[in-house]
Amino acid sequence: MKRLLLILIVLVVVAAAAAAWIVMGPGPLAFAGGNSVVLAEYKAGDPSGVPAGLKDASLIVRGEYLARAADCEACHTAKGGTPFAGGLAFNLPFGTLYSPNITPDKETGIGSWSNADFLQAVHKGIAPDGMRLYPAFPYPAYTLMTDTDALAIKAYLFSLAPVHAPPQPNTLKFPYNQRSLMGLWSVLFNSDARFAPNPEKSPEWNRGAYLAEALAHCGDCHTPRNPMQALDHRRKFSGAVAAGWKAYNITPDKDSGIGGWSDETLARFLSLGHAEGYGTAAGPMGEAVDKSLAHLAPEDIKALVTYLRSVPAISDPDLPAPKLAPAPIAPMVSAADAHGAALFSGVCAGCHGWTGTSPVLPYASLTGARSVNDPSARNVAQAIVWGVSRQTPTGPVNMPAFGNTYSNTEVAALANYVTARFGAASSRIAAADVARIRQEASQ
Repeated sequence: MKRLLLILIVLVVVAAAAAAWIVMGPGPLAFAGGNSVVLAEYKAGDPSGVPAGLKDASLIVRGEYLARAADCEACHTAKGGTPFAGGLAFNLPFGTLYSPNITPDKETGIGSWSNADFLQAVHKGIAPDGMRLYPAFPYPAYTLMTDTDALAIKAYLFSLAPVHAPPQPNTLKFPYNQRSLMGLWSVLFNSDARFAPNPEKSPEWNRGAYLAEALAHCGDCHTPRNPMQALDHRRKFSGAVAAGWKAYNITPDKDSGIGGWSDETLARFLSLGHAEGYGTAAGPMGEAVDKSLAHLAPEDIKALVTYLRSVPAISDPDLPAPKLAPAPIAPMVSAADAHGAALFSGVCAGCHGWTGTSPVLPYASLTGARSVNDPSARNVAQAIVWGVSRQTPTGPVNMPAFGNTYSNTEVAALANYVTARFGAASSRIAAADVARIRQEASQ
């Protein structure tokens, strides 16, 4: 009996230690070391706010820049809907969440919110009526935002035309539909603390940290989550699945991350969503570029690059080093690839080319792209199903969606052929996998 009791105690202690290890994980900036200071005590310039060229701009103009940096439009706009009117569906393993209307409509939006109401939602994840918000709204990141910046964003949102758009009901399963549980979750995983600069780092690093962590919330897509769906900063920026798409490793690992990219290449990809020989952003990352990063000042893009370079490199064993050489001009097709090759020949080769270097448009080149070098083929399949729509400096670029034209079996065959021909390792995605990831994409 005593031995059984001892074993039970040991198991409880081990379970408690494991839970504490999860809950007491490092914060998003812990990797940098050193001692941070409150913003008022930082003497090397304010890393928050807008870039120098906008310091004297109106509150609304500054708020628009900050709202762009925080990528508000992408999540609060339904496909084909009015910007900021909400209704975008987040399809999660435990149900569907719909983003709310954040136009200044007083009945269905945030038009009746006071400054205090807005700050409470942004920093604490609590609506004016006391309702707890789900962390699909990234308040654990936005809590780092200064009051001044948050209220500038509010001023911009309140300058928009109000849109009457009642919220769609969420369809979360029990116990995820119990919003009160978010109170405990917030105690564990929301610091409710404003950004504190690190005086041991450069002003550019601190600006990049503020942009990446407080505004752009890069980790919400690129950082894996722990069992309680909070970000696991021990694996910071090492890659995760977001809205059904793979958000790839953006640590400085040379093979599976961005360690082999030059600063100029990384800056170009962030600001354009495309870099020759490295691929084109699609899905949520494409939206993040078009609606957010493309609107940032060059010095802010440079600060982001500086910050990303400082994050510890983490290797992803599932991602090989990308194949950088174009494929042979003459297609070599095995019996296993015949179906995918026929599909590629019919609808893809004209734009993407048989070598992976597009004869039509650089944005359509496949050579070197991380997605075609990903053996899961997740993003290749999603691009085939949903298409790609991008805004570029020279106008819109579109790849048609084939989700209603091709069956899951055909999508899988085509995705497997693309990775085999243009990537470092062929995929073996199946029709059932395609069916599943179709349901994961935000709509």
